[in-house]
Order: sequence, then structure tokens, then C-alpha cells
Amino acid sequence: MSELKLIKTYKNELQDYSLEQLRYKSEEAVWSIGQMYDHLILVAHEYLDNMETCSTLNDEQTLGKTKFGQHLYKIGGFPPIKIKLPDELNTPPNNSDGKDDLITRMDQVILRLCQWESKVDNINPNYKVEHGGFGWLNGREWYDLVGMHFRHHLRQKDELEQRLVKLTGM
Repeated sequence: MSELKLIKTYKNELQDYSLEQLRYKSEEAVWSIGQMYDHLILVAHEYLDNMETCSTLNDEQTLGKTKFGQHLYKIGGFPPIKIKLPDELNTPPNNSDGKDDLITRMDQVILRLCQWESKVDNINPNYKVEHGGFGWLNGREWYDLVGMHFRHHLRQKDELEQRLVKLTGM
């Protein structure tokens, strides 16, 4: 499934949730579905901002990816593990957006991806921005990371929906 098709599917599935379901937290340390969407949207924009930065650079970067970054791109996505960020990077996502806000924000991600889809491969592959865990990534790699990140959260989405079923019979 292409990145855009996957992200559009996420967006369309927002219609299936009530506001209560979007904001439901089964326990304090577990995100709501709305928080997961907020996280995905914020991270997608961060990755696309870095891709756009690559398009404006003039100096080539000879450094490459970390060992984990190389593995990530070799397998084409995140391994099927839960990734815990350091506390300073792990601020809980927003849990106050309603369905319409999240749909609008998803549309903005989709628009940016569409705008860059035909241009991303024109960015010099040696113009790179550093990712804290994966090393130096070029524009294409930042663009592809958006889809990898959405795919990575499919399991979490399923888990959160299972918790909703137990609560509401969704």
C-alpha cells in the first residue's frame, strides 16, 4: 500500500470514531486514538520540514545513517517493536482535537505529500539533515519515513481499537 493511500485510509477511518472514542484512554500511560493521530500528524510535518530543508541546502553531507538507520531502510520500515522515546522527547500528544480538526490536519499532511511526490527525487541525495536516531537522511529518506511511521503505528491503532471494543462494543 502506498504512503498516500495508507494515510488517506487513516484519515477516512476517523469518521468511524465518536468524540468519546477518540479521547478514550484505557489507562494513564496508554494514548487515546486521538493522541496517536496527533502524534502521527506532528511527526509527519517534522519529517516533511526536514525534507524541505534538504531541498534548500547547498552543502553536501558525506556522513550517513546510523546502524539502526541502515537497518530501518534496508527492511523498509520500523521493526515490530514498541519504541520508547527518552522522557524529554516523550511529551504526551494532544488529546483535545475533535474529529473535524484531526481530519483537517490529516488533509494538510496529505497535501504536503502530494505537493512533493513528484519533486522529492529532484533533491540532491547528498543534501541531508540529521535524525537523532537514524543518522543523516536525504530528502527522499525523510519523505519515505512519513509512510514508514504511519505503517509502524498500525499495530498500536489495532490495540487501541481492541480496547475500545471491550469498553463500548465499537
